[in-house]
Amino acid sequence: MEQKIKQDINIGRNIRELRKKKKMTQDILAAKMQLLGCNTTRSSLAKIEAGIQHISISEIYAIKTVLNVSYEDLFNLNEKR
Repeated sequence: MEQKIKQDINIGRNIRELRKKKKMTQDILAAKMQLLGCNTTRSSLAKIEAGIQHISISEIYAIKTVLNVSYEDLFNLNEKR
C-alpha cells in the first residue's frame, strides 16, 4: 500500500501554475509521469491540482522531474507567508 502525504500547503495550485508555465497539458504531464514509472492518470492529476486528492512521494518526484523544477519551486517555499 502506497503512503500518501496530506497537503498542508496548496501544492496542487503550485503544480498547476508550474505546468501551465511549461505550456503542458494535464494529459501530457500524466503521460510523462507514467514513462517514469509513476502510475498517474490525467484524472488523478486534476484531483491533485484541485486539492481533493492526496499526493504520493513518487508523484511529487515525477512531477518535479518532468517539469524540471526544484522542490522549493514545487512547494513554493520561496513565497512569503
